[in-house]
Amino acid sequence: MRVAFVGAGPITVGAADILIRRRIDVVIIEKDKERIEALAEVLDCGFIHGDGSKPAMLREVGPQHTDVLCCLTDNDQSNILASLVGRSLGFSRIITQIEDAEFEHVCLELGLTDLIIPHRQAAQALADLACGALPEDFANFFKNGARLFSFAVREEEVGAVGELPLPKRCMAICIYRYDKMIFPAKDFQLESGDEVVLLAHESSLRELRDHWIGAPTETESG
Repeated sequence: MRVAFVGAGPITVGAADILIRRRIDVVIIEKDKERIEALAEVLDCGFIHGDGSKPAMLREVGPQHTDVLCCLTDNDQSNILASLVGRSLGFSRIITQIEDAEFEHVCLELGLTDLIIPHRQAAQALADLACGALPEDFANFFKNGARLFSFAVREEEVGAVGELPLPKRCMAICIYRYDKMIFPAKDFQLESGDEVVLLAHESSLRELRDHWIGAPTETESG
């Protein structure tokens, strides 16, 4: 397995260290040459000096040989651009970090569904820990091929949840509308911009991505 990172901030360094110890091949693209030189002393991975939002830099990583591209710079626009360029080059899975939650719907509409919003996720984890509600391993809830998939409703999809063109072995479990979470019945009326969360079997993911993203992938994980 191979994972590429755009940006060498604290999250990248922490994740890369864990992945390297798991014997996963890691490549980091970073603009700051001095940052690369410092990290090369502590991380046993590949480094590319340059702007990770440029097609030439991402081609150098090798899209066909990379399982995940993580865009984790300290600039939301750069991360979104790098993600879109990476998708156009054929990276099979892309994870995008945004600090400003206002970009969330933009990312979803662009088909960037694997999002990291650090402050929100940290706040949620802290609140859950304080209430004793955080499971020890969230991944244990996703067994036997179960996965989550989300998308933003387009104008032509406005209507009842039950009318969505969903493949077999998946169902809508939650709707996010502004600051509300809604558990929908089949006759619940969707509005443009609603975020729909599906529980789906992994065998349905390619069809879901083809329909709502238009960029089929080779792999998917929860």
